[in-house]
Amino acid sequence: MKILALETSCETASLALLSKGEVHSQSFVSPPAHSSVLLPALRRLLADHGLRLAELDVIAFGRGPGAFTGVRLACSVAQGLAVGAGVPLAQVDSLMALAEGAGADKVYCAMDARMGEAYVACYRRAVDGWQVEQSPVCVAPAMMPLPTGAGWVGVGTAFAAYPACQQVLGDAVRVHDAAAVPTAAAVARLAHTVAWLDPALVSPLYVRDRVAQTVAERLAAGGKA
Repeated sequence: MKILALETSCETASLALLSKGEVHSQSFVSPPAHSSVLLPALRRLLADHGLRLAELDVIAFGRGPGAFTGVRLACSVAQGLAVGAGVPLAQVDSLMALAEGAGADKVYCAMDARMGEAYVACYRRAVDGWQVEQSPVCVAPAMMPLPTGAGWVGVGTAFAAYPACQQVLGDAVRVHDAAAVPTAAAVARLAHTVAWLDPALVSPLYVRDRVAQTVAERLAAGGKA
C-alpha cells in the first residue's frame, strides 16, 4: 500500500510516505512556512522514492482540530492533489494521530488551543483501531473532562501550557509527553482504519468556531486592547 499523508494542524507540520511497509517522513517548524514549503517538499518526497501521485492508493490528512489556517491547509492541499491524481482521501482526526504516536493503549490527548483553552479527546486501543472514549472538544483547562477509570497516559502541548490541568485530572492521567504533536507518520498509519472518501466529501474538523479573543477577553487576561 502506498499512502501519502499531511499533518499541519499545529506549529510543526509534517509529511509522510508509507510505501513497501516503511514510513518515510519529514517535519517543518513555523506556521508561516507551511504553505510555502509543503508542496515542494511533497514533490521531493515522492521523487526520492520514484512515485507519482497517480500511483498512490490514498492521500491522508490530519483534519484537526488545531490551528484554523493549518487545518484548512491540509484539507485543501489534499483535496487538490487527490482530484488531480484521481485517488481517494482519508481524513484522520489529528487528536487520534496524537494518540497513535503515544505508544500506549489508553491515551488522553490535550492540545493547546490558545486563548486559554485546550482541544481534548480520549482514545482506547482496540484490535481494529482506536475506540473513541471522548470525542474532540474545546474546553478551558479547569473543565477538562475526566476519563473513565485510571491508567490513562496524557500527551499533548496543553499539559505544558496549562500545568494546573493536572490537578483537575488527578491520578486518572499520568502525563507522558507534554511536547507531543500529531504527525503525518501517525496519520499514514491510521489511513487504513478510516473510510476512503471522494475528495468532495471531506472537510476540516474545527470544534471551535471562533479564532480570536474579544478586546474584553484580552484585557481580562492582561493583554492589550
